[in-house]
Amino acid sequence: MNKNDLAPTPPMGWNSWDCYGASVNEEQLLGNADFMAKHLKPYGWEYIVCDIQWYEPQATSTQYNHFYPLCMDEYSRLIPAENRFPSAKNGAGFKPIADYIHGLGLKFGIHIMRGIPRQAVHGATPVKGTTKTARDIAHSFSVCAWNTDMYGVNPHAEGAQEYYDSIFELYASWGVDFVKVDDICVTEFKPHDPYSAKGEIEMIRRAIDKCGRPMVLSLSPGPAPIEHAEHLSQHANMWRMTGDFWDNWPQLYNMFEKCHQWSPYVKAGCWPDCDMLPLGRIEINNKKDGGTGRNTCFTRDEQITMMTLWSIFRSPLMLGTELRGLDDWTLSLLTNEEVIRVLKHSHGARQVMRTQDTVVWRSQDEDGSIYVAFFNTSFTRTSPWVSFKLLDLDGEYMVRDLWAHKDMGTVTERLSTELNPHGAVLLKLGRP
Repeated sequence: MNKNDLAPTPPMGWNSWDCYGASVNEEQLLGNADFMAKHLKPYGWEYIVCDIQWYEPQATSTQYNHFYPLCMDEYSRLIPAENRFPSAKNGAGFKPIADYIHGLGLKFGIHIMRGIPRQAVHGATPVKGTTKTARDIAHSFSVCAWNTDMYGVNPHAEGAQEYYDSIFELYASWGVDFVKVDDICVTEFKPHDPYSAKGEIEMIRRAIDKCGRPMVLSLSPGPAPIEHAEHLSQHANMWRMTGDFWDNWPQLYNMFEKCHQWSPYVKAGCWPDCDMLPLGRIEINNKKDGGTGRNTCFTRDEQITMMTLWSIFRSPLMLGTELRGLDDWTLSLLTNEEVIRVLKHSHGARQVMRTQDTVVWRSQDEDGSIYVAFFNTSFTRTSPWVSFKLLDLDGEYMVRDLWAHKDMGTVTERLSTELNPHGAVLLKLGRP
């Protein structure tokens, strides 16, 4: 199967990191899956992704425990911690959870770190299908700057491909549909070569293709080097354009330039990724606030700006919130069918104008309609406009505001709007 066929439109789902960090458990995964199946699935949301350190039995917060013993099988492969995922007992792994999520009509994903467990290397444990051990295939100097779990794998070592084949064989037996690979899109162990894990990306691609189960491949973290866009497109379905994205205006403001740079590379099966959506209640397992979590720091206008930019650019949409705590207003952002259509059915998105306080994007629906997004990047209310000439339009168009679900009449020659500070509007233009 062509890997692009696995993600013909940007994937939409939920990822546990923003709310549960390194400590998500089975109840939390399945609870969010139940909510998605009931409230979000009809709108295209379908992935439930278990993020980092599901193999770490002592994880209790958003922080990592460094150099703690990890749960691992006899072939150097990490397996779920049974105290956090009780259904994994007796060698079941994630299969019972995947089966439950599939029974809801959804898809299941996991996060993994690039490489092989350090404890496997130190113990020289076997690599399945070979006479080699973890020690034989490891790059002992290739380490992650922010997590102590893994050594990189030497792509030139005998047994290296077999190791990656073996872990994806295991994931296929569990029923995994989506794999987020971390510390690989850009690494820090060779500062002069941030794309130094290229060989491991290629091994992972071969392992997925061999395992017999379709899996969407997502690469993290960013910023992905744009000079390697062709290689990323060849091997992955998603790749991060930035580091971890959180709910602050400077990061959202910087995303406009990232989207502008990467817009020529957006195509079916190849999705530059703006990262997760920090909406609703997040950081629930953060010990700093007693584990109660906090609400997003984005204003409502900033949330609309984020959803508008992600949608017209066609970034994957991965929710970072505890879904069971969503209020009606936030839920309305995620179930706006007219905006989701922009994500799923538009093409050719590009920035057409940028001034000191205004950004304007344009794209086109497959039915011929035109989408125009206005963004106010200033701290005061603005009244931006853009000429039809700049939008490559002529004649008369009917205008509809997609967030307000409101027809705005007809326009000729120019398009204008009113915007709150850090606000946005998403318009659809069609012929009368």
